[in-house]
Amino acid sequence: MPETILRTEGLSKKFGQRWAVKDVNLEVNKGDIFGFLGPNGAGKSTTIRMILTLLTPTSGSVRIFGKDVRRDRHEVLSRVCGIVEKPDFYIYLSAYRNLEVLGNLSRKIAKDEIVSALEIVGLASRANDKVKTFSHGMKQRLGIAQAILTKPDLVIMDEPTSGLDPQGMKEVRDLVLTLSRDHGTTIFLSSHLLTEVHSVANRMAVLNHGELIVQGKVSDLLKGDSSYYSINVSPQDRAVEILKAQPWIEIVSVANEIDIHIDSGRAAEVNRLLVVNDIEVSSFTAKRTLEDYFLKITEGASDL
Repeated sequence: MPETILRTEGLSKKFGQRWAVKDVNLEVNKGDIFGFLGPNGAGKSTTIRMILTLLTPTSGSVRIFGKDVRRDRHEVLSRVCGIVEKPDFYIYLSAYRNLEVLGNLSRKIAKDEIVSALEIVGLASRANDKVKTFSHGMKQRLGIAQAILTKPDLVIMDEPTSGLDPQGMKEVRDLVLTLSRDHGTTIFLSSHLLTEVHSVANRMAVLNHGELIVQGKVSDLLKGDSSYYSINVSPQDRAVEILKAQPWIEIVSVANEIDIHIDSGRAAEVNRLLVVNDIEVSSFTAKRTLEDYFLKITEGASDL
């Protein structure tokens, strides 16, 4: 059984007559990159603020490392780092000095720890530059450096790629993978960017209108019928020619396999087309994109 790092039970928050979050039960295991998905206004940030004790729940509880986060707040949060919205820094101080000042609020931080954190996020060469000269993406990376400085066991990120260009998104994504793979950090990643979560998360939950819709392994949740397929064929070049000639088949990509998009229910027709043209089909696998799945469940579809 995996060790549960974060668990919420019946977590709810009401503002006036409106339930922003209602009866949310989350379970994040040690080593997870846990994607927390939902449309804007779904209640993701409210949930995170309750987890970090920045908001008091109307009802329900949060346990981190097996302890009640409100009763054992100092002990629990000393092992947690939260990045909520954009990180703030002293813009007229250097990156190094910012980490020194902010890190020492928790404990005495050694010089090599600051250098190591800056190296991990790719800012070692800018250590002595003032933060006011940093781009938005660099500030986001500096925020992650601050997060890992105290070597937390759990990092909670609320929309860490918000406002970033594609290169900045890739840098943050790579950092999340590095934290998980090389440092054993458990990551709770809130986002409305489906492709970003799909590329890094092993487990996820979807929130909509303040309620938990689904939770589980990404690979398990995305199984099922789809209009996207991956085909392993030989000879591949000839198969691509045949598929391109069909106006109802869209070739998405060609690598080791051919990824296609077709109308629902026409998979057998594709397979037959290839076989009658002497193409050897060694695998024909349905793929379900996270976008397909997300749209279905947030629109209330039942055919999951």
